[in-house]
Amino acid sequence: MGEFFTLLKGGNKPSLYAAITNTFIAIMKGVAFFFTGNVAMFAETMHSIGDAANQFFVFIGSALSKKAPTKRFPNGFGRLLNIVLLGAVLIVGIMAYETIIEGWHQLTHPVEAEGFIISVVVLSIAIILETFVLYKAGKEILHEAGVKGGAMAPLTTSFAHMNRAKPATKLVFLEDLVATSGGVLALIAVLIAHYTGFLAIEGAASIAIGLMMFYVVTKVFLENARGAIGETDEQMVNHIAHLLSDHPDVRDIRKLEVIKEGEFLHVETKVEVNPSLNVTEADLLQDRLAELILSQPSVDDVIVSLDADDGVKHWTHVSKNPETIANLSKQ
Repeated sequence: MGEFFTLLKGGNKPSLYAAITNTFIAIMKGVAFFFTGNVAMFAETMHSIGDAANQFFVFIGSALSKKAPTKRFPNGFGRLLNIVLLGAVLIVGIMAYETIIEGWHQLTHPVEAEGFIISVVVLSIAIILETFVLYKAGKEILHEAGVKGGAMAPLTTSFAHMNRAKPATKLVFLEDLVATSGGVLALIAVLIAHYTGFLAIEGAASIAIGLMMFYVVTKVFLENARGAIGETDEQMVNHIAHLLSDHPDVRDIRKLEVIKEGEFLHVETKVEVNPSLNVTEADLLQDRLAELILSQPSVDDVIVSLDADDGVKHWTHVSKNPETIANLSKQ
């Protein structure tokens, strides 16, 4: 049990902050729905419950994925995070379905809700809190991508670097992006329904929120399905290929694989070196290359093999993207 709590300290912090915040928001929205019966508020309550549960699972999964390899599981637990995320999105999927069904009922059989002031106040507070969580997740994305920016960068440039973020951070960012957008949509629907009497707008907003939730489900499911199988990180392949190619003792790269395993990367490479190196020199070079690769962002495991240079060029597809190389090197 002590090991479990120790692992929790290394869990994904944005997902923990988001889970706590969304738990508070879900309670607040649930109480508001109880007193008002507002369908848009119901949609937002379901959304926040799904987000909170999801993000608690993500936090625990990201922590357990850092468990050291054992005799029974020698390859470690990196992909456990992908498996947890695959299960977590099912919760969001169920909530999305319920949200759409309830929205359809309101759209086809509109019912006037009560507690207009309560709905507006609660939704406004929720939007502010969810924007804060979104900002923190965007800031973490920039940190994980090794990118610096101004005060508004977490809400602007973070979108361009989302693919460099850890799976858990990316999920939190996407969920709270939808949560913030959904909150704004629900607030607009409540205002329109109150001032125009067009009650069906709340049902339409509920359906729209449910569809946005399904978008997150689809995107996260596909990405983590690839991660659970084992997906190549092409950007890191190019980065490590540059590092190896620039090393004075490396003549060529025969093989280079960089596989995503949860938040971590597994690297396996075979490089060609000067055939005149003796055993001691080759052993030292192998250690230096392994240390160089292990020092790169998210790399947790590396296997380096050496082979004598055969005079034939094998590795020719190294990308020449200086911005990418610079960003990765800064991390």
